[in-house]
Amino acid sequence: MSLNAELIPAKERDSRKLLVVLHGLGDSREGYRWLPVELNLPWLNVLLVDAPDEYYGGFSWYDYPGDAGPGIDRSRRLLTTLLEQLPVKGFQANETMLFGFSQGCLMTLETGLRLAHPLAGLIGVSGYVSDSEKLIREVSPGSKAMPVLVTHGTLDPVIPCTKVRQQMAEMKTAGVNLEWVEFRKEHTIVREETKLFREFITRTLKPS
Repeated sequence: MSLNAELIPAKERDSRKLLVVLHGLGDSREGYRWLPVELNLPWLNVLLVDAPDEYYGGFSWYDYPGDAGPGIDRSRRLLTTLLEQLPVKGFQANETMLFGFSQGCLMTLETGLRLAHPLAGLIGVSGYVSDSEKLIREVSPGSKAMPVLVTHGTLDPVIPCTKVRQQMAEMKTAGVNLEWVEFRKEHTIVREETKLFREFITRTLKPS
């Protein structure tokens, strides 16, 4: 099994900077075609990825709220394989960022922080991690210094902010280079966030 993905090339055709985008539960890559337009970074390639399991017209990364563990591990292996194949296509790890919303946020953090070859950075939105203590133990040596941005909504009824805030605080205490930003929003992405994403991506990928 492999993940289905679609590359939206940068307007600047010689750029090899890449953002890999992971959707949330029940969504698909179709739900994120707006993101490259909103980010408006002509040097940024965007790879939209579909999760592996069908879910009510969309896709899911793991069973929710069922036995998520095996699904997370399976999807993490698939995503790791996809990321490890990117250099063959001209996208190097140090010029690649991973972005995910909700379930995609969990996959971003669970996968990105364990990679043997760290990416340029991670962005997680309105998600969580399955076991922060286990993830902290398994963070790869090179990934602790990697910039990580996590945002969440204080009004989120799907994934309450309080528990996630605690998880992220634990990871910061453990030495993960993580920036935590709260927005007054529900389980969604708001325009103020996309401005923050644009700044973070630009700062982290440092286009020449």
